[in-house]
Amino acid sequence: MARDLDDVPDPLALENQVCFALVVASRSVLALYRPILEPMGLTHPQYLVMLALWEHEQLSVKELSRLLQLDPGTLSPLLKRLEAADLIRRGRDGRDERLLAVTVTDAGRALREQAEKIPATIMDRLGMGLDELKDLHGTLTRVIAAATAAP
Repeated sequence: MARDLDDVPDPLALENQVCFALVVASRSVLALYRPILEPMGLTHPQYLVMLALWEHEQLSVKELSRLLQLDPGTLSPLLKRLEAADLIRRGRDGRDERLLAVTVTDAGRALREQAEKIPATIMDRLGMGLDELKDLHGTLTRVIAAATAAP
């Protein structure tokens, strides 16, 4: 694989760096979400929490941390702000009192209706179709798996 780099005029040129492309793409895409999420009172990380909870209705903090790939110390302030906004509720898990459970409130469920428009809006603003975005998602998922498996 490293031999493929022999064909690249300058393998250290900024425009040839995968890390640079990923960082710029991430910042650019997140910037598209900001004006869509602001009227809903959400930041992008809070939106990700809500997506997980809309899908599962209730999760332990440990499960949520694993799903979002965030450490509990990063997740805790997000949950506090969402709870203050009455979008989620935190309490002991009825199945295991040792775990803290996070549940969507009625207000949080109502917010989902507004959020359902977000994917189509993002697709439109990116000017990319569903198949193209699915391919991109698959590629990024492979990159994540390879990066987390790397020594």
